[in-house]
Amino acid sequence: QVQLVESGGGLVQAGGSLRLSCAASGSIFSINTMGWYRQVPGKQRELVASIASGGRTTYADSVKGRFTISRDNANNTVYLQMNSLTPEDTAVYYCRDLNLNSWGQGTQVTVSS
Repeated sequence: QVQLVESGGGLVQAGGSLRLSCAASGSIFSINTMGWYRQVPGKQRELVASIASGGRTTYADSVKGRFTISRDNANNTVYLQMNSLTPEDTAVYYCRDLNLNSWGQGTQVTVSS
């Protein structure tokens, strides 16, 4: 059974940075596409960034140039480096294994103005 555990969320001032981590177990991590999503109350969960097994990345327009997704296949971990954060980035961030449709429990990111 796949387990995804996020960490690294917290409270940061606008303009600051955070790095989220997602540790995966129970899957052949290196061949799966991984993604970071976020959700605010009353809105649909949205894809923030994804990274394929070969390293190809995609980003939502709202985070391009500010966020970077990366992966460490040796340690079964995917990261989301978030820079130049704004209050609009406040959300619960979720890690997802897109091949297995498995989700982590989420980590709260709050950006104060």
